[in-house]
Formats: sequence, C-alpha cells, structure tokens
Amino acid sequence: AGTGKTETVKDLSKAMALQCKVFCCGEGLDFKAMGSIFSGLVQTGAWGCFDEFNRIPVEVLSVVSAQIKTIQTALADGLKRFTFEGREINLMSTIGIFITMNPGYAGRTELPDNLK
Repeated sequence: AGTGKTETVKDLSKAMALQCKVFCCGEGLDFKAMGSIFSGLVQTGAWGCFDEFNRIPVEVLSVVSAQIKTIQTALADGLKRFTFEGREINLMSTIGIFITMNPGYAGRTELPDNLK
C-alpha cells in the first residue's frame, strides 16, 4: 500500500497522451458494472486502472476474466468492431486495463488462475 502503483499507471498514460480513468474496486462492483466500464474503455481507447482489484468478489472476478479475454481476443485479431456483452461496438486499440492489488489484507480475494 502506498507504493505509487496507481500513480505510475496514470503518469505513463499521461506521457503517452492517453486518458486514464481510475476505478476504486469493492463489493459494489458487479459484472454488469464492469462490463459497462470495459465497454466505455474499449470504445474510447482510454486506459482503466482498477485500484484494489482483489476486493471484488471472486464470483464477479470469474465473469470479469471472460470479459477481458473477449477484449484481448478482439485486439489480437486486429478487429475494428466486435461483439461485447451482446452489443457490437467499436474497438480502439489503445485501450489498456491495469489492476493494482494489496494482497494479504482482510477481505481480499485470491485472483482466479485465468486472471493471473
């Protein structure tokens, strides 16, 4: 905690002239909210920094990993549009998804293997 993880991501995005949005994660984030956030990031090409990512419940992280995999596959395939959460959306290749974690604290979940 307090080592500058989030600030490092923000500074790198600024150096690359890319917008970075920081999201404080917690139990209130469900897979629908995460899908909306990812959809916005994908369509704008902005970076998202998900602070304290391992505070999200493990059952939500499981769905989030599938959402991220869908985005990664579209990027790897060089697509300009793809279907995400049932909607066809534009894909800006500058999107970035970054997470910060402070493992070992009470209330933190282990990341599922497919997110490591």
